[in-house]
Amino acid sequence: MKIDGRPYRTIFLDGDDVTVIDQTRLPFAFELKRLANLDDAAVAIRTMVVRGAPLIGVTAAYGMALAMRQDASEAGIERASATLAATRPTAINLRWALDRMASVLRRAPEAARAALAFTEAASIADEDVASCRAIGEHGAKILSEIAAKKGGPVNVLTHCNAGWLATVDWGTALAPIYVAHDAGVPVHVFVDETRPRNQGAALTAFELNAHGVPHTVIADNAGGHLMQHGQVDLCIVGSDRTTASGDVCNKIGTYLKALAATDNRIPFYAALPFSTIDWTLSDGVRDIPIEERDAREVTHLTGRTDEGAFATIAVVSPGSPVANPAFDVTPARLVTGIITERGVCDASEAGLTRLYPERRRAA
Repeated sequence: MKIDGRPYRTIFLDGDDVTVIDQTRLPFAFELKRLANLDDAAVAIRTMVVRGAPLIGVTAAYGMALAMRQDASEAGIERASATLAATRPTAINLRWALDRMASVLRRAPEAARAALAFTEAASIADEDVASCRAIGEHGAKILSEIAAKKGGPVNVLTHCNAGWLATVDWGTALAPIYVAHDAGVPVHVFVDETRPRNQGAALTAFELNAHGVPHTVIADNAGGHLMQHGQVDLCIVGSDRTTASGDVCNKIGTYLKALAATDNRIPFYAALPFSTIDWTLSDGVRDIPIEERDAREVTHLTGRTDEGAFATIAVVSPGSPVANPAFDVTPARLVTGIITERGVCDASEAGLTRLYPERRRAA
């Protein structure tokens, strides 16, 4: 995708270091941040300089590569993997990428591991771009069909940020929107602000604005109202972990949107690559670990004043206790379909294994 006419990926090599877009500075400042070692990568993931399940996985892969420069021994692999795995517990792409990197590195001589690690991390990044582009192609067909039947703009409601900033490029939930928009399909996006971190207002709106996609930022609680009044044609969200049975874990508040969509007979889709599917789990509500983040994300807001300065302000009554679960799980029964790089399927084990027959359990 492009910023001021220049194409960017969210993570890329710049000389000997890994460079990322600092998403904590968006939308008011576009800044790049260098990751020079394992600790830099771990901090970037933990503090959400980078975020979004696919991008977390790729950043972890590059973090492993940076670690191999310092210690390519078996102990070094273990230490790097453990350090990175501890940064964010919910997104399965993180563990998937670390397991893949460790498996590849252990098969190679120690002296070759550093170079191999960067090659493998680059492959993971390129695969993510290809997967997201394919998700966009498959999802855009849904938008095109709705536009043809409706004879006017397709109104899509999304939640949080699942665009190119959450991946290496293209995005997951936003990829169909970009592909459809670029093909001339009229699309309008309702963007939930997505408190507490405002990733819809800050990141999704930033992306759509940069790409010229018509959109409207709304308060999180406005979505159900819009659905009741026929202003939403479908919902598309991303996912940080999806179970083999089709339960979808995504940013907190997604479950409420799915309930409202179901009540108003509005299609509700999740868009995600293969690396987001956790084939070991079947009950998302019970088994997916939900990250509990710092209360300060709820008690304070950071933004830009009318004078142009950045400021952080308190918005909660002092001394009040705060809970801050970062994700919730939408049961498969509320999900119309799952859009992957291989196509669209029902949110069920049968649906997913139709697209991924190699994952079908032996009888």
